[in-house]
Amino acid sequence: MHDCISFLREAAQRNETAIVVTVSATRGSVPRDTGTNMFVTASNVLGTIGGGHLEFKAIDIARNMILSSGARAMHRFVLGATLGQCCGGVMNLTFEAVADDAAWLESLTVHAPEFHLVLFGAGHVGRAVVRVMSELSCAITWVDSREDEFPKDVPANVQCVCTDEPVCEVDVAGAGSYFLVMTHSHALDQTLSERILKRDDFAYFGLIGSVTKRRQFERRLRDRGVSAAQLASMHCPIGVAGIAGKEPATIAIAVAAEILQRQSEIACARQSVEHGRARAKS
Repeated sequence: MHDCISFLREAAQRNETAIVVTVSATRGSVPRDTGTNMFVTASNVLGTIGGGHLEFKAIDIARNMILSSGARAMHRFVLGATLGQCCGGVMNLTFEAVADDAAWLESLTVHAPEFHLVLFGAGHVGRAVVRVMSELSCAITWVDSREDEFPKDVPANVQCVCTDEPVCEVDVAGAGSYFLVMTHSHALDQTLSERILKRDDFAYFGLIGSVTKRRQFERRLRDRGVSAAQLASMHCPIGVAGIAGKEPATIAIAVAAEILQRQSEIACARQSVEHGRARAKS
């Protein structure tokens, strides 16, 4: 959301008309869900409605609207052979021009992120994780004691916290937060792990390291009162199984996949509870 606001504001500053392309309805197998947006100007595009020939066609329609000063249109696409796509479903796309006056952008309400990630460590892997995760609908608190380790420019949904007391960031994070610990210090990793595990209200906790590191930490943390059930909730090594490689980008992708899996599990469990309540009321 932050990116689209910036995109539209910059377009307005350049006196460029922007077209918002929205997936307004779908049927069958389609590449994007209803509500997905893509933003098009004469010179740039932000977002995607599924790629391929469908997207090229949508961009072409949007730019023709810009040339003809069109305000609104809707097109229906069958995702078959004529579009070079084999989904087989149907998508309705709505095309709407954003007014040249961008004053309304100042009052836009930014949608709440789907989850909050607290990441400890601004080393190579930490930077790679932020690059991947910042593309998702999440708010990221990025914590390190070394100010020079943070890049000069970070995405709008990332807040850098330089502090000598990183453990305090564990305490102020809200219930249901996602935690990743990958600092430059094993001692600090252990301190943070203990504080996180004793919270008992997090959605996910991942600790970078090997099986050997996990066993060492489990032994030490048990001595400090962390239960076996709490230790079982710690993801270490991190990342989905089956992805090999120690390059920062590889680790970041594997970790992002693991976090998304956990997010999906929580969403499914919540839906199951809601369905159960609905059946109980009926």
